[in-house]
Amino acid sequence: MKIHRPHLLKHTFNVMNRVRQTASVAGLSALRVAKGEKPDATLLKETFEQLGTTYIKIGQFIASTPSLFPREYVKAFQSCLDQTTPLSYAYIEQVLKEELAVDGMTLADKFAHIDSKPLASASIAQVHAARLHNGDEVVLKVQKPDVETIMQTDLGVLHGVTKLLEILMPSMKFASIAPIIDEIRLRMLAETDFIAEAQNIRDFQQFLAVSGNTRVVAPKVYEELTTKRVLTMSRLYGVSMVDESLMRQYCADPAQVMADTLNTWFASLMLCNSFHADLHAGNLMLLTDGRIGFLDFGIVGKLKAESWRACIGMMQAMQDSDYQAMARI
Repeated sequence: MKIHRPHLLKHTFNVMNRVRQTASVAGLSALRVAKGEKPDATLLKETFEQLGTTYIKIGQFIASTPSLFPREYVKAFQSCLDQTTPLSYAYIEQVLKEELAVDGMTLADKFAHIDSKPLASASIAQVHAARLHNGDEVVLKVQKPDVETIMQTDLGVLHGVTKLLEILMPSMKFASIAPIIDEIRLRMLAETDFIAEAQNIRDFQQFLAVSGNTRVVAPKVYEELTTKRVLTMSRLYGVSMVDESLMRQYCADPAQVMADTLNTWFASLMLCNSFHADLHAGNLMLLTDGRIGFLDFGIVGKLKAESWRACIGMMQAMQDSDYQAMARI
C-alpha cells in the first residue's frame, strides 16, 4: 500500500486543485453577470475556454451539433474547433520520460530526434514530429499532463450537478441533459486511452486488407513506443482535402477521391470491427502518392447488424419512394 501512497496523494491534490480552479473561474463569470454583463453564448464560451480541456471538448460538441443546441451557441463555440494553445515542450517531454524512458533507457536511446515545436495541439493531446534511429519518420501523439484526472473530475461534477438539478427542479426537464453528459463522458474518457486507439487503427487496417482497399491507408503504429499516454505512428505526408487546388497537385479527380473516402467509410460501418466516428477534414489527408490517409482514431463507433440492415432498408425505401416501408423502419 505504501508504494501507491505518493500516487494517491498526488491524485487527491490534483482533484482538489481542479475543483478549486473550476470554482474560481465559475465565480469570476458569475461576478461578470452580477455586474450587468449579459449571460449569453459568448460569456459561456469564454468561461469554457478558461476552464480548459473538458469544457473545450464540450464546446466542440456544441459547435458540431446544431440539431441539439441554439444557433447562437453553435456559432459562438466554433472557435473551440480550432487548435488550442500549445504547451511548452518541457511538459510534453516529462510525459514522454514517464512513459518511455523506462528500464534504464533514455529518450535519446529511443529517438534520434524529437521536434520541440508541435505539429498540432488539441485539448487532450499534442503532436510532435520525431525520427527513430533507423531513419523512420514518426509522429508522437502525447497526452497533456493530468488530462485524465481533470476530465474525470470535471465530468463527475457535471454528472452530479445534472442529477441534483433533476431532483431539485424536475419541471425543468434536466433528464434530457443527463444522457448527453453521459455520452460525452464515455467518448471523452475513451480518447484518453491511446492503447485503445492503437487497436482501433489496427482494426481499420485489417478491414482495408480484407476488403482489398489499396486507395486508403492509416498510420503504422509502433507498438514498442506506444503506451496509454503516448501513441507513436508513422508520419504521413500530404495535403488537406478541403483545398481542391492543393488536391489537384496529387490527383486528377478530387471528386473521385471524396467518393473513395465516403465509400470506404460506409463499408467500414458493416465490415470493420469499429468505424471512424469523428470523420472531418482535419482527420483526412490526400497523400503525396495519391492515396487517402485516415487519421485520429480516438473516437470510434460500432454499428450492430440490425442497425445496418435498417439503414439499408431506409435508403432503399427512400429510393423507391415507399413511404409505408419508411414508416415501418
